[in-house]
Amino acid sequence: MQSQNRFLDDLAKLLNGAAGVAASVRDEAGSQFRSKLERWFTGLDFVPREEFEAVKEMAAKARAEQQRLGARLARLEAKSGKRPAAVRKSPAHKKKPKKR
Repeated sequence: MQSQNRFLDDLAKLLNGAAGVAASVRDEAGSQFRSKLERWFTGLDFVPREEFEAVKEMAAKARAEQQRLGARLARLEAKSGKRPAAVRKSPAHKKKPKKR
């Protein structure tokens, strides 16, 4: 009976040690994965949220200003009797004849 208890005790110690090693390996693998993921994200050139929001706000202001100036230009052109800029044809829009 004594030898059986000693066998079970040794088996329990072995399994306990294996569980500790497995936990250590898991923790190390997790930290390595996080490290590689951080390096990968750093290389992607993501912008911080604050910078993105600032540029988004600047673009909205520029768009509003462009619309305001477009409306002002249309009023001035209507006042002067010229055709609106959007309707005028520029040489860049002329089609070139096809060569055969």
